[in-house]
Amino acid sequence: MARTTGSDGTRTKTAIRAAATRLFARYGYEALSMRRLAEEIDLGAAALYRYFPTKQAILFDLLKTHMDQLLAAWDAKRPPDRIPARERLNAFAEFHIRHHWDRNDSLFLSYMELRSLTPDNFAQIEDLRRAYENEVVTIISDGIEEGSLRPQNARVTARAVIALMNGLPAWYREDGPISPPEIEKLYQQMVSGAAGPDIPKEIPCSTPA
Repeated sequence: MARTTGSDGTRTKTAIRAAATRLFARYGYEALSMRRLAEEIDLGAAALYRYFPTKQAILFDLLKTHMDQLLAAWDAKRPPDRIPARERLNAFAEFHIRHHWDRNDSLFLSYMELRSLTPDNFAQIEDLRRAYENEVVTIISDGIEEGSLRPQNARVTARAVIALMNGLPAWYREDGPISPPEIEKLYQQMVSGAAGPDIPKEIPCSTPA
């Protein structure tokens, strides 16, 4: 079957995104030129500009796509509110790590290249990041209300646990001594611990001596 212009265009745009993600993560936004990116996928520079008019447009597209997919994936996996908060927090940690196992470069860009966005683009990505952060804030706040979690501050704790998990690509290696399931379990424990120890709903009074 003959390939249509539309299907070729979709494949080319996908190739541009994949190459840009890889090269931005390797060299940084400022160091990568549009010409170098075009050469990576054997595309003329003029043709590249037909898909993305600027390097900024590519970066914004990558970061927005990453956040849109992340929020949609979590929405599909989010546990019901009736589940205890600590279990929901563990589920979030498991989701976040599993979602990013094969998206390390995208995750790296999502927090290392925010500084390279224009103010308007930054504001849009920040809104998406805040929406994702609010999911964790809600879980922790529910835990405080039900008496199972006791962090010092729900918002700060939410940011801390996300930052903790976002640091995984910096050290994880496929040939390392710790397997992905073991890492998931360790991170669940650390995230749960950051929200405070389990608290019994009723603390028995000590018997006077």
